[in-house]
Amino acid sequence: MSLAQDSRPRVVEDPAGVALAPGVAPRPRRAGYLRTVALYAVTLWSVVTLVFFLPRVLPGDPLQRLDDPESGSYVYDASVRDRVAAYYGLDKPLVSQYVTYLNDLRKFEFGWSISQNTPVATLVRNRMPWTLLLTGAALALSSAISFFAGVTAGWRRGRFTDRALIVVLSTARAIPEYAVASGLLILFAVTFPIFPQAGARTPFGEYSTPLAAVGDVLFHLVLPLTALTLGLAANKFFIVRNTVISTLGEDYMVLARAKGLSRRLLKYRHSGRNAMLPFITALGIQAGFAVGGALFVESIFNYPGMGTLVERAVTGRDYPLLQACFILLAVVVLVANLLVELLYSRLDPRVVAR
Repeated sequence: MSLAQDSRPRVVEDPAGVALAPGVAPRPRRAGYLRTVALYAVTLWSVVTLVFFLPRVLPGDPLQRLDDPESGSYVYDASVRDRVAAYYGLDKPLVSQYVTYLNDLRKFEFGWSISQNTPVATLVRNRMPWTLLLTGAALALSSAISFFAGVTAGWRRGRFTDRALIVVLSTARAIPEYAVASGLLILFAVTFPIFPQAGARTPFGEYSTPLAAVGDVLFHLVLPLTALTLGLAANKFFIVRNTVISTLGEDYMVLARAKGLSRRLLKYRHSGRNAMLPFITALGIQAGFAVGGALFVESIFNYPGMGTLVERAVTGRDYPLLQACFILLAVVVLVANLLVELLYSRLDPRVVAR
């Protein structure tokens, strides 16, 4: 029979070499990536707009203390108050403020903090690295713990190790980060003063070597990192555990056992590898929860990150500072999710970024 007379459905392969269903045309991977980036750009614009309007919906305004005779910042001269409002652009219509706000963002200008009388860029530049250190370390540590604990629990399902891990991590997930942080602070910094109560390094500390400086930072990081890590580890643990359990009875696992492969290869090379895709998906989702949890943990430990900065900005209704904090934190979360989504499509060629 000639090819022209062959009416059987033909299997089409996409650019990555993965077989597609009959009659399904391959989708260009580059177009999928561009579509994903465009979607995240629209999401970022939505966040930028929400960040502008949300603080202005809250009761009060940044210059309210200037009109309060009981405030230490009260200004008697109304013309001076008007000049301050004009300086920050608060006397303009809301639409005009929004346009100015977008133009400043386009030039990466965040303005001047109303409550702290300091350039916003300086405040954020001093605080953001500490928050990135805390959240990045918490995500990395919780990922390692949850993956290996999930594989171990799934491999030993129903036994004491599995049950113990389920109880411990379920309890950790049920308690909010700020409650865990408060408990750790009372237990290990007050009752038993093993770790520092606050800060990210010893005030006025002098270090003989750079290694000593790093050690001091890590020593101050122990309690905040523990509080944030415990809550993040639980969700990914259950995902890995359930995935591993579902693969134990698969044909390829039976074949691998019959070939005499080592227990280590069976656990991590075969079972664990199948848990990577849902694990990475959960990791991207947790990026936002990590940032949100870090803000509460930093407030408990007076950690010099974005958490204490946001708290002061909300208290003072500091529009420029609030806008910069929320935008930069949102950018961190969106970039983390974008990288995870692109990585996901690389790990599984059947998934083309949509």
